[in-house]
Amino acid sequence: MTETNNFNFTTPNVSRSELQDLVRNELRMFLELGDLQAAKSILRPVQPADIAEAIEGLPEAMQALVFRLLPKTEAIEVYEYLDYSVQEHLIEELKSQDVRDIVDKMSPDDRARLFDELPAKVVNRLLEQLSPAERQATAQLLGYEAGTAGRIMTPELIYIKERLTVSQAIERIRRLAHLSETIYYLYVTDSVRRLTGIVSLRELVVSQPEQTIGEIMTREVVFVYTDTDQEEVARLIQRYDFLALPVVDKEQRLVGIITVDDVIDILEQETTEDIYALGGGVQSDGDNYFQMSLVQVARKRVLWLFVLLITNTITGTIIKSQEDILEQVVILTAFIPLLTGTGGNVGAQSSTVVIRGMSTDEIRSLGAWQVIGREAIAGAFLGLMLGGIATVWAYFLQDRPEVAFTVGSSLVAISVIASVSGSALPFLFRSFRLDPALMSAPFITTAVDVLGVLIYFNLARVILGL
Repeated sequence: MTETNNFNFTTPNVSRSELQDLVRNELRMFLELGDLQAAKSILRPVQPADIAEAIEGLPEAMQALVFRLLPKTEAIEVYEYLDYSVQEHLIEELKSQDVRDIVDKMSPDDRARLFDELPAKVVNRLLEQLSPAERQATAQLLGYEAGTAGRIMTPELIYIKERLTVSQAIERIRRLAHLSETIYYLYVTDSVRRLTGIVSLRELVVSQPEQTIGEIMTREVVFVYTDTDQEEVARLIQRYDFLALPVVDKEQRLVGIITVDDVIDILEQETTEDIYALGGGVQSDGDNYFQMSLVQVARKRVLWLFVLLITNTITGTIIKSQEDILEQVVILTAFIPLLTGTGGNVGAQSSTVVIRGMSTDEIRSLGAWQVIGREAIAGAFLGLMLGGIATVWAYFLQDRPEVAFTVGSSLVAISVIASVSGSALPFLFRSFRLDPALMSAPFITTAVDVLGVLIYFNLARVILGL
């Protein structure tokens, strides 16, 4: 049975999702039968990341049991891949010594992220159990503000002096490689550890053994400060295709590095937050949304929906105030959903492209007014095309040219205003140091609804002479 499972798990025809399902289902079956040896043999050929995914899909009662089946060295690696909620559960379930061994062997940056998610009482207890060196490294990272380079960096790196020869530097790598998160870059520092240059492993390998580091190093180093925002760090690594980026303090002393795997996590986290916000102001706070209780889900969503509910009552109030027009030309009521819906969609499109441009720095070379002007022109083109279609449809529906012209001209005006609002409001939010993604599609839609009905009824009064 075990040999068959091993064969299935290692065959290249099995996708990652199928592998996770296979591992999870087999584990559950053997654990329910009480056959721990068979369950352990299933885990042997599986990669740590896939084991972590399989553990997350098991009932809580089984998670700690499966984790205990792993060899200690593999357990540490698997633990770093687990979701924070599962990590916290395992801390509560495992023995104190097991927890200490796992947490102490974690990389400092992963440990700091874990501590960010745990209650303060648990963090204090775990800090006391760490070795002095690991406790100092973790406390250093926790001392930096959340969301900055200092908080996500790792102090585990190799640095060298300019006077060393290539052969001496390679020997230093051999001695210290197990203490560094990556050896693809070596950082050159002076006597007080100020960053002066960088040497790649490739440059070391192709250089002559007797050459000095000062002769082959690159002196123009791209680096970030400990208080640099993590999104800026991600953009730099993405822009220059780095595997790692050095982090320095205010005195330009080298204090750590940020590796590309950390940046992938940052990009996923930031993208998730932006998508949640664009979907209606939902704030993830780094939690797995689908592992939160329904009470937490409702609490995170209800406030924003309540704001939109209050705002939507303004639209109803405006429509009620125009009863005299609607009594004379009842057909105007039929076109309100068309106008507000189209305006909301145009505004949502504008806000989405602008917010995305802000996130990727695509509009850095353009000024705010240039972006808004461009969107206003685009809105005018869209309004003319959509307004023409709406005019023809309204004419055939009612056979009154003045009503059809009112609908068409209103749609043109609403499209322009929606485009301007959708592109301008994210810039306004950013000027107040707020997340532009909070200017989400539902908010834009609601704001344009209010403006749309005002434009529609005022144009109707003018064109119809009411």
